[in-house]
Amino acid sequence: MEFGKVSPEQLALVDFTLPADTELTISTLAANKNNEPLQVHVGCAKWGRKEWVGQIYPPKTKDANFLDEYVKHFDCIELNATFYNAYPPETIAKWKDKALSNPDFKFCPKFTQSISHIRRLKNAEDITTSFYQSMLAFGEKLGPLFLQLSDNYTPKSFPELKAYLESLPKDVPVFVELRHKEWFSVKENNEKIFQLFHDLNIGSIITDASGRRDVVHMTLPTPHAFIRFVGCTDKEGEYSIDKARLDEWVARIKEWQQLGLKSVWFFMHQHDERFSPVLSDYVTDELNKALGINLLRPKFIEQQASMF
Repeated sequence: MEFGKVSPEQLALVDFTLPADTELTISTLAANKNNEPLQVHVGCAKWGRKEWVGQIYPPKTKDANFLDEYVKHFDCIELNATFYNAYPPETIAKWKDKALSNPDFKFCPKFTQSISHIRRLKNAEDITTSFYQSMLAFGEKLGPLFLQLSDNYTPKSFPELKAYLESLPKDVPVFVELRHKEWFSVKENNEKIFQLFHDLNIGSIITDASGRRDVVHMTLPTPHAFIRFVGCTDKEGEYSIDKARLDEWVARIKEWQQLGLKSVWFFMHQHDERFSPVLSDYVTDELNKALGINLLRPKFIEQQASMF
């Protein structure tokens, strides 16, 4: 992911401290506090990473078998493939079958760009219907859907966004990622959009990227969190900054658990995807210890623990 990427020189100037929870987050979690166990999922954005062959995928693994291997190491995937291409239900069903070996595995597909970036949510009823028909082929393996709005999708389009979200089926959870700066910098826009999400039971994605700290908004309009963590590991594999950032996220998720959080989806992104499995393993291990759970951890062919 290139969103929010900064130069190594700029990186030293970034304040990675997570902002305080907003009032809406606190009230949303308080209203849903119960004794249900927190559902936690950790995954990556793609399974087709050749860099992982020999790392977590066996040597000489063929592209066609990457998903078979991926599900052995993670319990979910932020499925970016559906953003770029429209897949028929038959293809989706084949992917689902590959994940049956992992009973906890979920696919979290991104809305196709034809809906979000080309038609910009207008006159998209036909494409949306086709998209949902295909995604429902995941069956019990379908997790939440996520709708990413482009950097140039401004608050002026609030009426179209509201109408589109109101038209969506209610039986599949949806999260929205906002990117244009005026959703965050203008108080009126900020309050209006997150209240809409709250009223419609739509989640809001938090993207933790170095160069866009405004997108780390820490607002939960529903008692469910969807976090896209964009690491800044350098080419030599220096993890110190990302480890500290992940430690802070683990602490915040534990606080949210105590306040009433019901689920969290944590997706690892790296500018260099070689390092995603290692950092996914790190955050999973820390979440297991902090929350007293037993999430699936990646299994490395070569010992990676020494990196930490």
